[in-house]
Parts: sequence; C-alpha cells; structure tokens
Amino acid sequence: MHSRRSFLKQAGLATASVLLLPSLASFAGSGKVKKVGIQLYTLRDLLPKDVKGVIGQIAAAGYKEVETYGYNPQSGFWGLSPKEFKALLKANGLTAVSGHVSIDRFIKDGDTADLKANIEALKIIGAEYLVVPWLGEELRSSADDYKKIAAKLNQAAELCKASGLKLGYHNHDFEFTKYGAKTGYDILLEETSPKLVKFELDLYWAVHSGNDPVALFEKHPGRFPMWHVKDMDKANRDQNTEVGKGSIDYKRIFAKASTSGMKHFFVEHENNYKPDEIGSIKESFQYIQKNLLS
Repeated sequence: MHSRRSFLKQAGLATASVLLLPSLASFAGSGKVKKVGIQLYTLRDLLPKDVKGVIGQIAAAGYKEVETYGYNPQSGFWGLSPKEFKALLKANGLTAVSGHVSIDRFIKDGDTADLKANIEALKIIGAEYLVVPWLGEELRSSADDYKKIAAKLNQAAELCKASGLKLGYHNHDFEFTKYGAKTGYDILLEETSPKLVKFELDLYWAVHSGNDPVALFEKHPGRFPMWHVKDMDKANRDQNTEVGKGSIDYKRIFAKASTSGMKHFFVEHENNYKPDEIGSIKESFQYIQKNLLS
C-alpha cells in the first residue's frame, strides 16, 4: 500500500448527542447515493496513456462521478487543460465532485501558490470539494503537530470558501496513531471547524487501523460527507480486492450513511486488480449497485 504514498511524496502534487436521522431507505431515496463515483488514482497507470479512452471506459462501467488527483499547472489533467477535461467528462456523462490536492507546502511555510492554482482548476471543472489526501511524515510526529495541521486546514478552508469550494481531509492509517489519550485523527476532528473542514473517510484505512467506521459516524455525526470505498483482501489485509469480495462489512456501513452525512462516495482500488483495472472497477460497481444502493 505504499504506491500512493510514494506517488504523493514524489509528485508533490505541484496537497452532543446523536441526532435522529433518516433511515438508509429514505437517504437512498433522496438520490444522494444513487451516483457511484471513482477516485481516478485507481487507474493511474492507464490514464496518462489514453485519458479520453479511459474516461470513456469509466462511464461505460456505470460510474457518474469522479475525484481527480495530480493536477499540475503545466501539464493539466493528463495533458488536458481544466476546460478540456471538463468537456471530456461532460461528453461522457460524468461530473467531477472533488480533487485531491497536497497542501504540504502551505502547512510548512504558508506558500499558497500551489493551493490557489488547484483551487482555480477545480473551480473550472465544476468541483465542489478540494480534498487533502496525505501529510508528509515530517509534518506529523506529535499532538502539537496535528494541532498545527488543524489550524492550517482551517486557513486553507477559508481560501477554498472564498472561491466557492469546500475543503476536505482524506485519511490513511497513520492519523490513528495515539499521542497520549488522543489520536491524530481525534485532534483533527476536534480542532477543525465543522463548518469549514469536511472529512472524506477512507473506510479501508479506518478498518486497517483497527477502527470501526460506524463508531466514528456515531461519535461525529455529519462530519463525513464523502467516503472512499475499497475492500480488504481476506487473505492479506494489506491488499485491496473488489468491493464485495473482501472482509469489510459494507452493508453495515452503508446502513449508517445518513449518520455519517455521506453525500458522495468514490470507489478506490490501489493494487491486486482482478482480472485487470477495468474489470476490477466494473465488478465493484456491479456489486455496489446491486447490493448497497438497491
């Protein structure tokens, strides 16, 4: 599972009581979870070779929403400008809900250049969220570090808000390391403004770290408007598998979608594709459509 971590470091991406809430049936009936999304990092080896063809295959598989990663002001989205990429998505019946953007430079020294460039690109493609996907290891070694990160997330969220975007934070497993009585994730949830900073819960990594996503939803209702949905291989928990084939109880998790506040979710698959990348995303989509959204 180090491929994503290595990519993000190398590329720099140059970022009271529980309320009574409606049942999953009414939540699904509202249309909020009818559209299945995909994090494009899933197809990172294919997109640079044939971005137009791969986007077409995503649409043909049934997906309706995408989450981007790796935008670069020089090369755009795999050689396409934001306007061109938006047109490609539209031609295939797809919308971009969010984009993953490293803000390590902003956290370190307040440099806003990369952040502002990505905000502008996400505005052009029509996204709603800018999501922080990763934190460099040098930024997160203590509770005080996480408090500083939370403060920077609040500041970045203000910049996003000024441009009509919302800021989200995507976890791995390292955030669940304890510093005294609290984890880094506890600190981020407690120290960020609920009005400004949203959370995209990567369900695989939450389970991998020994946490129960449903317990997180119940402790922090409404804080998780986005999810990453990827399954855990039954034989090797460090490997992914197609949704529905692994050890994560997704029916139980989706039954608590309204408690979470989930509005969008994205299939993500990082390794161990069967039979291949496109076949894998098709199988995950079909399971979700039949078993989790029906």
